[in-house]
Amino acid sequence: MLKGQAIEISKENFNNIHLAVKKQPVDSSSKENSLKKYEWNVQPSKFAINTTNPIRAIVEHLNVQPNPDKAFIPLSVGDPTVFGNLKAADETIQAVRNAIDEGKHNGYAHSAGTIVAREAVCKYIAPYQGVVAPNDVILCSGCSSSIDICIGAIAEPGKNILIPRPGFSIYRTLAVGHGIEVRSYNLLPFNQWEVDLEQLEDKIDENTAVIVLTNPSNPCGSVFRKKHMLDIIALCEKYCIPIIADEIYEHFVFPGTEYHSFSSLSKNVPVLSCGGLTKRFLVPGWRLGWIIIHDRNDTFKELRQGLANLSTRILGSNTLIQGALPEILEKTPQTFFDSVVDTLYKHAKLAYEILSDAVGLRPIMPDGAMYMMIGIDIENFPEYEDELQFVQALVKEQSVFCLPGQCFDYPNYMRIVLTVPEGLIWESCTRIADFCNKHYKNSFDPNLIENLNW
Repeated sequence: MLKGQAIEISKENFNNIHLAVKKQPVDSSSKENSLKKYEWNVQPSKFAINTTNPIRAIVEHLNVQPNPDKAFIPLSVGDPTVFGNLKAADETIQAVRNAIDEGKHNGYAHSAGTIVAREAVCKYIAPYQGVVAPNDVILCSGCSSSIDICIGAIAEPGKNILIPRPGFSIYRTLAVGHGIEVRSYNLLPFNQWEVDLEQLEDKIDENTAVIVLTNPSNPCGSVFRKKHMLDIIALCEKYCIPIIADEIYEHFVFPGTEYHSFSSLSKNVPVLSCGGLTKRFLVPGWRLGWIIIHDRNDTFKELRQGLANLSTRILGSNTLIQGALPEILEKTPQTFFDSVVDTLYKHAKLAYEILSDAVGLRPIMPDGAMYMMIGIDIENFPEYEDELQFVQALVKEQSVFCLPGQCFDYPNYMRIVLTVPEGLIWESCTRIADFCNKHYKNSFDPNLIENLNW
């Protein structure tokens, strides 16, 4: 038979061969014996075991049974749409309707996003981040996906990343699963949550891969001053450390405060800016985030391939929202954004006014975002060992749930959201103040007065 020649088998011969195969004896006892070697042993991967969300881990172990006689008010949820008082703009919604009607956005797209959508992002961010090209943009499944890709691309086991304390817990979650060391640098509460630069510098070594900076901040609601940002950038330049800038709360800035992106101020330090539609456009469930690569000196030449590779893991972000993105970014009016910020600012002032008069609490007025951190003088609440017990008792008695500071690696503080309706801001903060007035005990020892040198 010649090489490559087909073998012709008649129907009769095929049936004979088939029957011969079927008639081959099978040693069932041998098969049974070999199967006895196997047992069920399904174990989770190390990656899965090491991946934990501190907020989930803490909250799920709290006993948060509200008072049945009072309506439950959760000041813990970072979803601005939960209460229905803050809704996406009509223009934002209509853009998606138009994309549906076009019928062109139901399939897969490039893993980094369609060129049209990326061009729209370039145009949108240019006034405050600087000019970039479409190949500097990667569209992701929400801002958390953006941060995940950045951390996974730039760090690995044996390396460390620097994250803020207090800070959003997802940074730690995304790093430790990969076996990356996490080092926390401190934010200073009585200096409007600025970075402790001296302590930050002490955390840096030759294995530091990147610093994560959140501006405006979750959970602090702070907005860095320009001078402070330049000091941070100078430190990064000194040690050649790139920046991951979590800027999802961009433009959530209260009156009297200026917002600057890190990329707009950095000349030599490369920046990966993570943002998206989630918060500013009030559509967190649409899962459309992005990475903007700012790299004037081509420092990220090799890293770009890593970012591109990781973007293929889930084959890109929501293509329907990508189709609507140019219209969303262009047609959502500034008046909508201004109205949302005005509402949050009004709520922040109301909460701050009420809680400032509550004994044992130290609220810190935010400059932006949608959160407020509140210090608890826990020694003046002797019934409770820490803020975890304080928060549980507050729910049980007043049906108000605040996230304990330990969710953000910051004990004896709690975080509230400012997105609930104004009436609930007043009601919840009044309840918190009533709770403090009831349980506060002055820890000051009057006998110490004799020892004071007046």
